[in-house]
Amino acid sequence: MPAYIIARVNVTDPEQYAKYRAVTPAAVAAFGGKFVVRGGEMETLEGPEETQRVVVLEFESMAKAREFYNSDQYKAAIALRQPASEGQFILVEGA
Repeated sequence: MPAYIIARVNVTDPEQYAKYRAVTPAAVAAFGGKFVVRGGEMETLEGPEETQRVVVLEFESMAKAREFYNSDQYKAAIALRQPASEGQFILVEGA
């Protein structure tokens, strides 16, 4: 069953965050993942306006998504992201 990592990110340092964006695709691909959404145009249809960057990653399973998130390759990317942003990352099983 597919699994998704949904990230909501408040970017505080765009230059530093760009370094994270540059290395993340290889880490995602290394674990069979793909970007479904990567900060594109957004419109809030209901509730409080969403002002954060939204990213959705798809993996073949919860286990594969965890393997990606906990990998040394992605930990190196996290080290680039954390000083440049504040975020929430959620792992959810698909239907």
